[in-house]
Amino acid sequence: MSSLRYRPNVGAIIKRRDGRILVGERFDVPGAWQFPQGGVKKSESALEALSRELREEVSLDPTHYRVMDSKGPYRYLFQPGRHKEGFDGQEQTYFLVELTASDSNVRAATEEPEFSQLRWIEPGEFQIAWVPAFKEDVYRRIFSDFFGIRF
Repeated sequence: MSSLRYRPNVGAIIKRRDGRILVGERFDVPGAWQFPQGGVKKSESALEALSRELREEVSLDPTHYRVMDSKGPYRYLFQPGRHKEGFDGQEQTYFLVELTASDSNVRAATEEPEFSQLRWIEPGEFQIAWVPAFKEDVYRRIFSDFFGIRF
């Protein structure tokens, strides 16, 4: 039996000073909302990947935020029959990031966009039905670990 291979990945919970968090509706899956996330390249650390992903997906530079906490690993398998770069799933480190700049700096990327729209919500407003079934367990753990919220 072959062992499963997990792609290193980072995710970001961006939190404003009023406690609201940023979620994005996936461009390729209307109705699916998630946090910015992305793979860690071989030449990068998790923090370097976080910085690159936040710049690419929501136009934030490191001067716009500060990392407050990180937790993980969180693992999930891709949908049956799907692989990415030879991996069976993702192993994520999630970062809680405080937005220190105006939220007007937060914009969905226009080149190769991940998100069709962005929205600020209270953590308790998040609905587990917004994420695909294969990511539900990870999101349940994230909301429990960072906010004490159980779905």
